[in-house]
Amino acid sequence: MKDSNYKPKQLLTKREKEVFDLLVQDKTTKEIAQELFISEKTVRNHISNSMQKLGVKGRSQAVVELLRMGELQL
Repeated sequence: MKDSNYKPKQLLTKREKEVFDLLVQDKTTKEIAQELFISEKTVRNHISNSMQKLGVKGRSQAVVELLRMGELQL
């Protein structure tokens, strides 16, 4: 039985996605932190956690993978 309202669980948290949405807009870690009212360390943690979830070794690879998965748009 299929539920028409079923949505697969998102790989990234809402906040991690927000960080990457800003990252693809060429925002720096500092700018992202200011815009989201969080510390630069927290921004780096979100990026690091996301890269670990995606199994990639860099921000660029993470962006490519998220674009491929349809999680981000340019």
